[in-house]
Amino acid sequence: MKVTKEDFENVANLSRLSIPDSQTEAYLSQMDAILSYMDNLSEVDTEKVKPTTYALPMENVFRADEVRPSLPRELALSNAPLQEDGYFKVPRVLEE
Repeated sequence: MKVTKEDFENVANLSRLSIPDSQTEAYLSQMDAILSYMDNLSEVDTEKVKPTTYALPMENVFRADEVRPSLPRELALSNAPLQEDGYFKVPRVLEE
């Protein structure tokens, strides 16, 4: 694939990159080499490959939603640095 100077300048503009004229040819040849290498993928036989969104099978990792006993309030508050009326007390974050 041959990348033209106009293609390169368009990509640089879209990327908001300022490329000095002295480096344009070097980057242009590198971009051309990269895209030519990527063209090799079109030669790969993908006839028997199923299209996928993920490389690995996706499974639901959530546990079942079941009612279970929770931690007693007294035990949950036992290590709290501050507590008041059976609740955790924390410093105010928002000003009035």
